[in-house]
Amino acid sequence: MKFGISTFPNEDTIDPVSLARAVEERGFAALAVAEHTHIPASRESAYPLGGELPKIYYRTLDPFVTLAAAAAVTSEIELITGIALLIQRDPIITAKEAASIDVISGGRFVFGVGAGWNIEELRHHGTDPKTRGALLDERIEAIKVLWTQEPAEYHGRFVDFDASYQRPKPVRKPHPPILIGGDSDATVRRIIRHGAGWIANPLPIDHLSRRIEQIREGAGGDVPLCQFGTPVKPEYWQAAEELGFGQLNLLLPTKSRDVSLRLLDDYAEQVARYVG
Repeated sequence: MKFGISTFPNEDTIDPVSLARAVEERGFAALAVAEHTHIPASRESAYPLGGELPKIYYRTLDPFVTLAAAAAVTSEIELITGIALLIQRDPIITAKEAASIDVISGGRFVFGVGAGWNIEELRHHGTDPKTRGALLDERIEAIKVLWTQEPAEYHGRFVDFDASYQRPKPVRKPHPPILIGGDSDATVRRIIRHGAGWIANPLPIDHLSRRIEQIREGAGGDVPLCQFGTPVKPEYWQAAEELGFGQLNLLLPTKSRDVSLRLLDDYAEQVARYVG
């Protein structure tokens, strides 16, 4: 099992270049970053993990810009959107941004996507909450077409474009790995439909076990299992590994540069003891 780092990069914390270098220097396998375009001031959507919405959500840097900066100063770590809110993104532009990061990084991009939970946020992008699942499915399909075909065309209910040329194509063939976030029966169906993996939240182990069983039954076998926001608790790591997780991305709090570097040192020591 591999260990990466997941975080909510902000403009007043450790910068993406220093963060990416530090993650790679300490032997971690990946950097995963969250996305929120904005947080509406008036919001009724409940924070999925309960309680007040943490302040880090209000100031998150764009994940594609962040990962492009990280790609330019690293050579080994995977670069993961954890998760890109594709229901709020133009699929043609997103396909180009993602493929560009994959090219810049030499094939290290991983496309984590999801349908989102903040109803007010996605409505501001013109997305109907009632059809966001179908919209997500079409945008995933359309991006895969843009990555793998030339000319590429797609004709759906929500995404519709005629034969077009788009470059660059991703380095990794047939395309970068796709991980789908969420925790619902619809998420399970979406993972199976797209032949994708699951990028889970740090849910209780019993709950994860039931979901994974459901995914494997529908997929007819194992699928890639990844996690965003994993707590720094070796006993949790062990339980997740036994469930079949191939990668855990430990949650790095949104802190200053010096604090972040000290935390990464501590995480690296704990991971070394765990794997050793």
